[in-house]
Order: sequence, then structure tokens, then C-alpha cells
Amino acid sequence: MKKTIFSFVTVSLLLVITIVYSAITGSIKVGAWDFVTGLFTGSNEQVEIVKDLRLPRIIVSLFSGAALALSGALLQSVLRNPLADAGVIGVSSGASFFSLLLVTLLPQYFFWTPLFAFIGGTVSCFLIYMLSWKSGLHPIRILLIGIAINAMFVGLTQAFITVCSYLGKIPDQSTSSNLSMRTWDDVQIVTTYGLAGIVLAFFLYPWCNMLLLQDKTARNLGLNVGMARIIISAVAVLLAAIATAVGGVIAFIGLLIPHISRNIVGTDHRLLLPFSALSGALLILLADTFGRTIIAPSEIPASTIMAIIGGPFLIFLLKRSDKVHAD
Repeated sequence: MKKTIFSFVTVSLLLVITIVYSAITGSIKVGAWDFVTGLFTGSNEQVEIVKDLRLPRIIVSLFSGAALALSGALLQSVLRNPLADAGVIGVSSGASFFSLLLVTLLPQYFFWTPLFAFIGGTVSCFLIYMLSWKSGLHPIRILLIGIAINAMFVGLTQAFITVCSYLGKIPDQSTSSNLSMRTWDDVQIVTTYGLAGIVLAFFLYPWCNMLLLQDKTARNLGLNVGMARIIISAVAVLLAAIATAVGGVIAFIGLLIPHISRNIVGTDHRLLLPFSALSGALLILLADTFGRTIIAPSEIPASTIMAIIGGPFLIFLLKRSDKVHAD
């Protein structure tokens, strides 16, 4: 218990430090104390500029990271697959494609982008379930089908952008995998839908714990396994859709964070889910801050940094999975 408390306190402190550092670092520099006091007094002009230009990006990063990490933890629970991640198996690319359709063709409904992204993510998730099921859900089969679904929606997205350009209509790129140029409108969207999704995820921890058992055992304990899988999958897709609609497609967060969190706080989802949310928020903000400052004034998108980190991590998990099956 002491280790768990220490882990939560450490991640929380690192998150606060990273938020302050990210806010005061960039083309406009302010002191940490000036920043904190300026937020409350409103008397510092530089802090006001930072507030409008940098804080929305920070808030979107935090919610996107938390949502993607929770989505990964839920998908891994319902699929019993440690390799499941919304960005890897195609849920995020489906959500991104449907978001792009909405914001390009019907920009007046921008606030409803997460709901449209949810439809796209649901279509992807349904295809993965339908095509992967063969006397059960095999982890590698899910991964391969998911990669194919991901490639399909990435191709549809590129084709749509090409057609729009050919017709002289500039496609909206607000769903691209870049956290720059976020506004308070984006913050309103991600907090409105994101808080709802995160709260729903936290309430699902008893079902997630029961799904760790065999289906027969879970049924004997009174769980409707089929309904639980549908509801948990829906919340996981909703969280991924929210993050994708506002922050773009960022893969591997839902793969990295739950795996690391299990090694720190264990497999009890009562602790795993909140710890994953905090850690996901921290990792995305770190990646975005690093990408924004390392070669300033140019930027490296957080999605690129996560791909560099996550790719080798996925290979490591695959090799370890092969070793376990061989043993």
C-alpha cells in the first residue's frame, strides 16, 4: 500500500511540475512564480498571452493522454489482450476519418465532432470483433486484423484529402496528429466529453476485474459477460474518439501506460485505471513539451515521439508474448 501511495504522489507531483514547466517554457518566457500569481491576478500581460496560447494546448494534452491510456486499459481488459491499443488496432484511425468528414463537410457542427468520431471508432471496433472472432479472441489475430483496419482507414483518409484537394476544397486538418494551435473551443469540447468518459471508465472497474477471470467463472459470479464487454468497449471507443477528435491520432499511449501501470500498482482496476489516467496525461504532456522545445521554433509532433517510443515497445511485447507461448 505504501508503494502504491508513493507512486500516486510521485506521478501527481511530476504532473504538476511538468504543467508549470510546459506553461513557462517557449518563445514567451515567464517565471514560475509570476505565472502562478498572474493566473489569479490577471495583471501580467505575458501570463495572459501564455494563458490564451499555451494553456489550451496543455489541457488538451492532459485530457488526450488520460483518455487514451484509459481506453487502452479498458480494451486490454475486454479483449484480454495486452497488445490492444486504440491507435494500433484501428479504432483511432476510424474515429479520425469520420471526424475529418464532419469538420470538412459540415464545419458548423464542430462541437459534435467527438460524437461523430465515436461512430467511426465504433465501426472500427465492430469490424475488429467480427473479423477476429474464431472460437474466441486470439491476441495476435486481433492485432493483425486491427493493423489491417487501421491501414484501411488511413488510406480512406488520404484518399478523401486528395479528392478534396482535386475539387478545390481544402480539407480541414484540425484532426491531424498535432497538438499545436489548440484553442479554448477545443478545451471546451475535450473537457465536456472527456470528463464524462473518464468518470464512466472509473465506474467500470468491478467489471474489468471480473473479466480477468474465465468467462464461466465470471458468469457464476453474476456478471453478464457479453453486456459487460459491449459497455466497456463502448466507453473505451468513446475515450479514444474524444482524444482523436481534438488531439489527432496518437498511437501507443494505450499500449505503454497500462502495461507500465500494472507493474507499479498491480492488476486491480480500482487502482490501475486512475493511475493510468494520471500517467497517460503526464506522458503526452512530456512528449508534447519535448517536441515543442527541443528544436524550437520548429516542432516535433507528440504522435511522432510516441511512435519512436512505442514501436520498439510493441516489438518487445510481441517477443515476450512469443516466449511465453513457447514456454
